[in-house]
Amino acid sequence: MADKPATGGKRFFKLASMTASVATRYATSKLKSAFLEGDEADSERSRLHEVNGAKIVETLGELKGAVMKVGQMASITKDVLPKEIGDALSALQKEAPPMSFDVISEQIERELGAHPFHLFSRFEKEPFASASIGQVHRATTDDGREVVVKIQYPGVDGAVDSDLRHLKYTILASGLIKVSKKDFDAVITEVRARLHEELDYTNEAENVRFFRKLYGNDPNVILPDVVGERSSQRVLTLTYEPGDSLMELEELGYTQVERNRLGYALFRAMARQLFEFEAIHADPNPANFGMRKDGRVVIYDFGCVKRVKPEITAAYRDVIQAALTDDWEAVEDALRRLGVRNLEGGQPPFDYYAKWRDIFAAPFMSEGPFDFANSQVHKRVMKHVPEFLATHLKAFKPSSEMVFVDRVVAGHYGNLCKIGCNAEFGPVLKDFSGFVEPT
Repeated sequence: MADKPATGGKRFFKLASMTASVATRYATSKLKSAFLEGDEADSERSRLHEVNGAKIVETLGELKGAVMKVGQMASITKDVLPKEIGDALSALQKEAPPMSFDVISEQIERELGAHPFHLFSRFEKEPFASASIGQVHRATTDDGREVVVKIQYPGVDGAVDSDLRHLKYTILASGLIKVSKKDFDAVITEVRARLHEELDYTNEAENVRFFRKLYGNDPNVILPDVVGERSSQRVLTLTYEPGDSLMELEELGYTQVERNRLGYALFRAMARQLFEFEAIHADPNPANFGMRKDGRVVIYDFGCVKRVKPEITAAYRDVIQAALTDDWEAVEDALRRLGVRNLEGGQPPFDYYAKWRDIFAAPFMSEGPFDFANSQVHKRVMKHVPEFLATHLKAFKPSSEMVFVDRVVAGHYGNLCKIGCNAEFGPVLKDFSGFVEPT
């Protein structure tokens, strides 16, 4: 069990120390690698990535809060990172070191006015799960309901702005990204807004109620219910809705038919959010989804929700429609409306768009079901990233409106691969995106 998360100057020192040690190792290795060739050079790079990945994960996991959350976001795109760093970051998708029960019980008493043993007929001292900004404990209400109690770590809310400020400085100083300060500031502002919302559990409670109403009687989706009398800004009590981890379906004996049904249910649930609800559950961490053998998906943790502007949804529909019909001028127009094109960086040739369409749309253009268990999409992306960086990087920029949409798309591609479903999603995408066959 850990003590309270570090705050203030201690957090800055730990972040600065991590950055300095990682940068020093890379600089030292670069000098050393100048005298190495072939397998020796590859081995040195692999060792370096492994050591630095472990250091990054150790620091972010210890600090929790905003920096760990950003690390989780980065882990979703681990396939475009060095394998060793990507594998290390994957650990952040699992569990953070939990806080001690004394720290947790004090937080509950501050928020709800009494010790958890007095608020619940049963309260488990050992956490059910632990994450970046809080941890979850199983409990039973006085009226016999099985619930989970989510408690925010003390001090996490006060460290968000300083954490992001330090991360921003670190990233810009390192030269890891090649974008304008203005565009990067817009992305940081968007991330900050979502994190502040996520730290207000009353907001998450409203999100749960909002999505429960929208999903209504959807037979394939299960959401917990809010126990309002045992909830506050930093404590959230929800009904317990069990589900199996999508990381353990093989070990639990899920058949291919069951996996296919779950993949379909998850994809359809996410498509409804983007194209129908215009509000997305923006944290696709595998731990936020429970699987049931009857084909139903349980969705947890509605702290991070992105309301998508109608014009962004429309542009997303248009880029799908245009890409699937080889209308590259319309693709260009939609990308501009999505805010991802840097017009000062030149116009990419249309065959460049066609190349990336063939990669990203592969799951929706296949004849028959697409085998996500053996998908090569991420490997094909990796293959073409060097070309992108060398030729057309300046033609694109990060979009604050798209950062969480992209996070969801990339995250759920990974989740579908982990489920190992073999399913035909083209008709579903076309249905929800408003696709119209050309005449």
